[in-house]
Amino acid sequence: MAAHMRTPVLLCFVLFAGNLLAQTLPPAPKAHVTDINAKPGYFNEPSIAVNPKDPQQLVVAWQVNASAAYSTDGGNTWTIAEGTAPKDYRVSGDVSVAFDNSGRAFLCYIAFDKLGTSQYWAHGATRNGIFVRRSPDGGKTWEPDAFPVIMHNSTPGIPFEDKPYIVADTAGPHAGNLYIGWTQFTLTASDLLFSRSTDGGATWSQPIKLNSTPGLPRDDNGAQEGFHAVAGPDGTLYTVWDSGEGIMMAISHDGGKTFSHDRRILATGPLFFGITGVSRSNGFPQIGMDPRGDKKGGTLYVSWSDYINGDVDVFVASSSDHGRSWSAPVRANNDPIHNGNDQFFQWMAVDPQSGAVNLVFYDRRGNNENTTVTLARSTDGGKTFTNYTWDSETFSAVGDFLGDYLAITSFGNKVFAAWAHQTSEPAKEEREKKTRTVVRVGVADFNP
Repeated sequence: MAAHMRTPVLLCFVLFAGNLLAQTLPPAPKAHVTDINAKPGYFNEPSIAVNPKDPQQLVVAWQVNASAAYSTDGGNTWTIAEGTAPKDYRVSGDVSVAFDNSGRAFLCYIAFDKLGTSQYWAHGATRNGIFVRRSPDGGKTWEPDAFPVIMHNSTPGIPFEDKPYIVADTAGPHAGNLYIGWTQFTLTASDLLFSRSTDGGATWSQPIKLNSTPGLPRDDNGAQEGFHAVAGPDGTLYTVWDSGEGIMMAISHDGGKTFSHDRRILATGPLFFGITGVSRSNGFPQIGMDPRGDKKGGTLYVSWSDYINGDVDVFVASSSDHGRSWSAPVRANNDPIHNGNDQFFQWMAVDPQSGAVNLVFYDRRGNNENTTVTLARSTDGGKTFTNYTWDSETFSAVGDFLGDYLAITSFGNKVFAAWAHQTSEPAKEEREKKTRTVVRVGVADFNP
């Protein structure tokens, strides 16, 4: 199924719901935007990856159910793949994608039959687990068998495994390793679990716990949640997540066998917060590295969003000593501080070739009602950020489930992102939530 093409949005003014809204940001250079889904539905929480062995190959994934599309021309056109969702579970989602050092694509997802009580997922949870599916050809075809990372049958008191994220180690002594971190909810706590594969995703290690203090057992605040990681050129694996009291880090020097004691590296505002019209929202962290530098790699970056300034802003902090100390936060959104306009659902990617720091986020600058998509980019080590309009076709974000995150990746000064876009069609009720969204992919090219 071919994706629906849109003309790149390059106008400085857009007409939405009868209102002319001034867009003060410059357009992303050579912007190209594509709707992946031909018709709107319950499509959100995307993930996107570019193949470093062949940067013309990209994969984007989304829910519900676990779905993927591929591009062989650098994101200009997309085709939806077959055979990604499991047939033996009712629901699959919370997707993430990665390419390993040999160019294989991996799709990670959760699968379950029914959630537990609202936000208290382990209360009455049915069978569920985390699975990985592989593609040998850049996402065109997917192997029929999915490999379990962890799974539970429907017996009383089972935990619920949530929000996994897959990371590939593509260089250094542990190249080829795959890593997944996620939140395990039980009736009494939440923990950040981790597993690794050294055989291309076919088998996964017994999960280990990265957090030393348990989190609360609910998904609406105080949980150990939001795993993300990056592997340096020397094989050091840096992991981060939200503890409810700030951003935590644990580091592995042996390919994910063992980890340092977790510690809080950044004190933040709460990373769960309310956004008008959005059913729930968070500012979970991402970590990236400029691999250029000494044998350990260069600067580390962590991004998140919170409302420490009153309205929700996107922040980036950096470390030049491999995570031991961190800079003061820098706002990635460049609208006036304390203006009451929210920027949320940020995601960050550091270009492995140029070292540029790129972020995508929903942006409500102007009136804090209409939502656009902004690309923020730093080429001076995270000291300053230039903001660009990536998709100026606004939407209200009222009444639809937009998911929990957006997605971005970058390679060779080209930036690729994916987000849920609310259409103007009447909302449909699905899984007790109204939805009329499509997954939209944007490409920006900063090459001369």
